[in-house]
Amino acid sequence: MEFQSFLLSFGTSAVIFLVLMFLFTWLSRRPGNVSIYYPNRILKGMDPWEGSSLTRNPFAWIHEAITSSEQDVVNLSGVDTAVYFVFLSTVLGIYAFSGVLLLPILLPLAATDDGIKNDAKNATDTTSKGTFNQLDHLSMGNITKKSPRLWAFLGGVYWISLVTYFLLWKAYNHVSTLRAQALMSDEVKPEQFAILVRDMPSPPDGQTQKEFIDSYFREIYPETFYRSLVVTENNKVNKIWENLEGYKKKLARAEAINAATNTRPTNKTGCLGLVGKQVDSIEYYTELINESVAKLEAEQKAVLAEKQQTAAVVFFTDRVTAASAAQSLHCQMVDQWTVTEAPEPRQLIWKNLNIKLFSRIIRQYFIYFFVALTILFYMIPIAFVAAITTLENLQKIIPFIKPVVKITVIKTILESYLPQIALIIFLAMLPKFLFFLSKTEGIPSQSHAVRATSGKYFYFSVLNVFIGVTLGGTLFDRLKQIEKKPNSIFGVLATSLPKSATFFLTYVALKFFAGYGLELSRIIPLIIFHLKKKYLCKTEAEVKEAWYPGDLGYATRVPGDMLILTITFCYSIIAPLILVFGVIYFGLGWLVLRNQALKVYVPSYESYGRMWPHIHTRILAALFLFQVVMFGYFGTKLFVYTILLVPLIVATLIFGYVCRQKFYAGFQHTALEVASRELKERPDLEEIFRSYIPHSLSSHKPEDHQFKGTVPCAYLR
Repeated sequence: MEFQSFLLSFGTSAVIFLVLMFLFTWLSRRPGNVSIYYPNRILKGMDPWEGSSLTRNPFAWIHEAITSSEQDVVNLSGVDTAVYFVFLSTVLGIYAFSGVLLLPILLPLAATDDGIKNDAKNATDTTSKGTFNQLDHLSMGNITKKSPRLWAFLGGVYWISLVTYFLLWKAYNHVSTLRAQALMSDEVKPEQFAILVRDMPSPPDGQTQKEFIDSYFREIYPETFYRSLVVTENNKVNKIWENLEGYKKKLARAEAINAATNTRPTNKTGCLGLVGKQVDSIEYYTELINESVAKLEAEQKAVLAEKQQTAAVVFFTDRVTAASAAQSLHCQMVDQWTVTEAPEPRQLIWKNLNIKLFSRIIRQYFIYFFVALTILFYMIPIAFVAAITTLENLQKIIPFIKPVVKITVIKTILESYLPQIALIIFLAMLPKFLFFLSKTEGIPSQSHAVRATSGKYFYFSVLNVFIGVTLGGTLFDRLKQIEKKPNSIFGVLATSLPKSATFFLTYVALKFFAGYGLELSRIIPLIIFHLKKKYLCKTEAEVKEAWYPGDLGYATRVPGDMLILTITFCYSIIAPLILVFGVIYFGLGWLVLRNQALKVYVPSYESYGRMWPHIHTRILAALFLFQVVMFGYFGTKLFVYTILLVPLIVATLIFGYVCRQKFYAGFQHTALEVASRELKERPDLEEIFRSYIPHSLSSHKPEDHQFKGTVPCAYLR
């Protein structure tokens, strides 16, 4: 990429962000758009503009975001969101502290050396592809081999690592405290009075599964056991219930059309309402609802009596007993009576609860193997895209575009955006597939599945995007070298890094300007909402469904941030200027997403910060990769003291081990000193019990239906 292409990319991205920010300021003040820009406040019964400025100042939202407290985030978006901002502020601190010291030292040292000239004489290319020499002279690639100046860059690796250790330790302490405070709240949380029991043995003759589990836990906890919900196989009743809910929505829509037009709507009874007999919609759906209610009640009775499975949610009268039971071994055989903390009622993936322990283990390893294969084969199209999206290669593949590419403006635009956009599109195809794979493992809760998806997506991003793009142009050329010396891949990666520096600088710039500009302005959700409202929505429920924002989307957002984190880490010494881009990305992300968390996104679950150990481990993985890559790159510079990086690599592994031993157990389980805090009011145990009953087992007429203490395994809320 040429220097003018980089400037165009960076400049246009900045202009796009400013335009989108002004659009946000204007659009968010219009009453008709309030449900797009303030849904979180609306759902909590708050005034959308409460505590905010109604001036036309386009920067007012920045002041509101900065002045908001962590407690404000917890109150409006939950602990998980607050923990995400701890992650953003921690990484921002790492790059800010690193840059303040390293930029004034490393940039002058690089700019005043002659490494690039010497490499050019020796026909050695270690700089960026293209003629981007202005920034190449500010990189480590301009340092002469064996130069004493390399000591400063070695010190830079140590400085970044030490800053990371310090801030990560501080963040882990803070998140642990945040989690404990939330769990010690005097508000009643149903999941704190329940445990999830799986792998139950078959009951003795003459006992039902429910009677067996009740007698088992009543014997162990005679004073604190309350009751149990036994999981059942319930595919049929779920299907009936889903059909019933669909008929209710269609009836409400037909009645709304009738009220608005004073005309009875009609529909055809065949496939998708396109073929079949023409009928009156209101009468037709009323009849279907009545039939479905009768079927549902009959199927509920059959399920509650006959289809009990080997899993259950068990309830206790106090939090301490539930916390203690969740971390205790209940059976000599570890594959029986497996007990864990119960997730929130809305989180449970019921269809996974009846999967046995060894089946879950086999599924997990199979999914890991399958994901590894997918990563390997997905790297092929990623590397192919990285190779063909250069203008030189595109002209070879598509010769007829040569006249177009010669036009300066078009050439500059294609060089600036084509590879980055192609990469973003490839990554957008993965999340739903990975989420499906994670649930297939037998994971019992939504938040756990999100964490598993995030981990898989992180490795996809690092291995396919970072390493794939970096090695894309040189891997095939050096395949024979790697076959002879497999450990030389780190050296190949290290020497390939400088060549991809401008690509990643542009990629990061595009992500933080265009990406966060679209995030703040919410142009796409706004357009979709108004189209649906005008042409499709007939009821208030349909309108709400059209504007409902969902949550922050941790399964994709965290790995996306981790990719930028990894890129910035690995280039922080080789091309120190990227530290500025890292600070802008995470600083701007903190501001924009702070606004979105307070006003827009609605959490779909609460795990009280359980994402943090996952985030912490991935940050350390990125730091470890950075240190290994720097070890290889210093080796290419023939620096005798490269061996001094080995203790640092070992220190990262030790630091990760110590953090896990000290903090992780507090995230895996609820500490008894936390669970023992008194509540401000006596919990309604029956209400807690009923919160775990899914809708498909709730009676259409509550006063006529008595729930028998079972729950469906096939229902996924």
